[in-house]
Amino acid sequence: MRNLKIIMAYRGTAYHGYQKQDNAVTIQETVEKCISRVLDTPTEIYGCSRTDTGVHANGYCFSVKTEKQIPIRNIIRGTNGYLPSDITLLSCEEVSEDFHARYSCRGKEYVYLIHNSECRDPFAEDLKYHYRRKMDLDLMRRAAEYFVGRHDFSSFCSNASEKASTVRTVHELRLDREGDLVKVTISGDGFLYNMVRIIVGTLLWVNEGKIAPEDIPVIMERSDRKLAGKTAQAHGLYLNRVFY
Repeated sequence: MRNLKIIMAYRGTAYHGYQKQDNAVTIQETVEKCISRVLDTPTEIYGCSRTDTGVHANGYCFSVKTEKQIPIRNIIRGTNGYLPSDITLLSCEEVSEDFHARYSCRGKEYVYLIHNSECRDPFAEDLKYHYRRKMDLDLMRRAAEYFVGRHDFSSFCSNASEKASTVRTVHELRLDREGDLVKVTISGDGFLYNMVRIIVGTLLWVNEGKIAPEDIPVIMERSDRKLAGKTAQAHGLYLNRVFY
């Protein structure tokens, strides 16, 4: 039995997230149909994580097991030949039998793209969040420092469960600007549901003067989602890299 580690990129606009659903088109369903045609047998893939409706990926990892001895190059080319233009396989390699895209994952990196201009970007309407206000990146960077480290992020996630730990470690949270594009990069050992989007929304609240950078530790201590910022729109978010 071969175990394959595959990296793909996708534009999530037309899909209801990664995970299969009964009444919606998803990334997983679409990829499984295409790779099953290449392998000539019904095939299930195992993704590194869920992504929401409209969220994109630059480097999403999934694993798949097969007894077929098709060359790796042919698996990539064949599957890409069947896939729609908004999904593509980037690489494929054989890995140990115990590798699993989700359970072997040691961390992830996300980026959130903001088009910071009075005018919309008609060529990236579903690829960047359009934000008109002037952005004080120095102020937002002061707030970002409080997120780095190991914390309870229950104030910065949706649907927190009392049974599951909401403690995560953020390794880096960086804001960079190039022209009208502001890129928020965040990496960590794992992320809660909507955590990245809520952190971005909270940084925007800091920019708008609704909260101060020094309020972030207090919001963490309160474990109250209502105190943190809005959930930033999905179409600015990208799963950028997965670490193993």
